[in-house]
Amino acid sequence: MQTRLTAGAAELTINPEHGCRIESLRIGGTEVLRQGERYGSFPMVPWCGRTEDGRFRNGATTHQLPVNAAPHAIHGTVRDVAWKTALTSATEAVFTCELGDPWPYKGRVTQVFELAEDSLTLRFGVETYADSFPAQAGWHPWFLRNLGQGGQDVELGFAPAWQEERGENHLPTGRRIDPLPGPWDDCFGMPGGVDVTLTWPGELEVKVASRAEWVVIYDEPAEAVCVEPQSGPPNGLNTLPRLVTPIDPLEVESVWSWRRL
Repeated sequence: MQTRLTAGAAELTINPEHGCRIESLRIGGTEVLRQGERYGSFPMVPWCGRTEDGRFRNGATTHQLPVNAAPHAIHGTVRDVAWKTALTSATEAVFTCELGDPWPYKGRVTQVFELAEDSLTLRFGVETYADSFPAQAGWHPWFLRNLGQGGQDVELGFAPAWQEERGENHLPTGRRIDPLPGPWDDCFGMPGGVDVTLTWPGELEVKVASRAEWVVIYDEPAEAVCVEPQSGPPNGLNTLPRLVTPIDPLEVESVWSWRRL
């Protein structure tokens, strides 16, 4: 059930049956995403990162989400369900997913993939069928730390305006601090838009860009580095809600571009 897109020497493999996850991105025959248990890139909708104790409020109503990263709920619901294929061509694919239980509101998520020889454009649209609700959308790619061809480990380049201070409960405290040195499992603010460069010296450069203003960097694993553009910070359903209304869907885009070194 995989969907494969090709453009020049770039190859993208998506599995709509498995949460519409990118399973592979190969550039000139070189795989850039980790394979194995935690692999590829998955969608984070209708929230990104952790939601405190799995609870959020919408107006006067408090909702309880399944706790899947105790004591919190993590990374949304759509990465665990099958998506429907709406369109495919050699270089483009569109998929949709219905929002519902355990998410308390009815709606739809649309995900678009556009592959070019030197870039991949990713888009989310989150719509409601009736009631307004807070939502977030983002991507969780597992980039390989080392491309396995005898080269050096990846180097990260980015210049955030601030770092969200992380509390003992692994959630932002609400205090913005000067960026600290890694390793990180942290959220950073980039009000001009996400702009992060991954460089495998002498091999490949990949730039992750988005008009979204937050990025989580997770570089603690030995084999992977995650660069996660997202529309709001962790626990943002509670701290910085962005309402999806019948006339105002949530739309987010990210572009990964690359060049050989």
